[in-house]
Amino acid sequence: MKTNMGPVDRVIRLIVAAVIAVLYLTKQINGTLAIVLGVLAIVFIVTSLIGFCPLYVPFRISTKKKTKPAA
Repeated sequence: MKTNMGPVDRVIRLIVAAVIAVLYLTKQINGTLAIVLGVLAIVFIVTSLIGFCPLYVPFRISTKKKTKPAA
């Protein structure tokens, strides 16, 4: 499994997960919406930590910078 997420993508996902957590903890979201967003936040955290997004694979998306080969 090769990483396909760049650092900016990873940070954005962590920020979104943190915002969802704050909204839940301050009781701004509840019920089904809280569950759905909670699962999304967990997925964002896991994919950010491992640097791999399975949804990017079928579309051949990569936000990771390409490294130049040594000359």
